[in-house]
Formats: sequence, C-alpha cells, structure tokens
Amino acid sequence: MAKRTQKAGATARFGARYGVSVRRNSASAMAKRSRKYTCPVCQYQKVERQSVGIWACKKCGHTFAGGAWEPFTRASDSNNRIPRRSVDGATTADMAFIAQEAAMNYERELANRPPVGEEEEPAGEEE
Repeated sequence: MAKRTQKAGATARFGARYGVSVRRNSASAMAKRSRKYTCPVCQYQKVERQSVGIWACKKCGHTFAGGAWEPFTRASDSNNRIPRRSVDGATTADMAFIAQEAAMNYERELANRPPVGEEEEPAGEEE
C-alpha cells in the first residue's frame, strides 16, 4: 500500500489531535523559535534563543532582549527608530525652528548692544 499522507515536522507528535490550523500555527512558532538569526553586532547568523525573550550570539557573545519567538519584533524596530532619529539629528522642521530661534536671539543681541562708537564705561570705576 502506498503512503497517502505525511505528518509534518515537529507537530507530528500531536498526531490527529487539536486540528490542522492549531498544528500549523504551532509548527510556524516552533520554526521561528529554533531558527538562527543574524546578530546585530557581528552580522553572522549565529543568534539563538536562550530562553523566552533572551537571545544570544554564539560567535561574539552579544546577549540581548527580544521577542518570545523572534529576536526582532515590529515594536522593537519602531522603538529603535526613535532614538536613532534623535541621535542622528533633528528633522528638517526641527532644524528650521532651531535656525529661526537662533536668528531671533541674534537680532535681540544686536538690538540690545550699544553702538560701536559709544562704549559704556563700567559703573564702578570713576576717575
């Protein structure tokens, strides 16, 4: 007799129980968990999961927090963008505002400064 169906991978242990979609979702989660990922420091595919949310590179030893199933989640990607924007510099609108403030401060200093020919004498020294 020919073999008609095949039990797939790590979910074969469940047999016919729990339903197809549950076994399929479980298989994808287990595959994500056991896969090797790229290290953010040394760029080698040596990052493995140590425990829930803890990932470590076997090459350089870098340990970092990540998701339960994957080291990099969508939330961590967006959180990494926020500090990078403030480190790299301000946005164009921020730079325009900063330049405008600097120009206004410069104009105020010029307005408050005495003319070049009329220098004020210090108040404490009289001859």
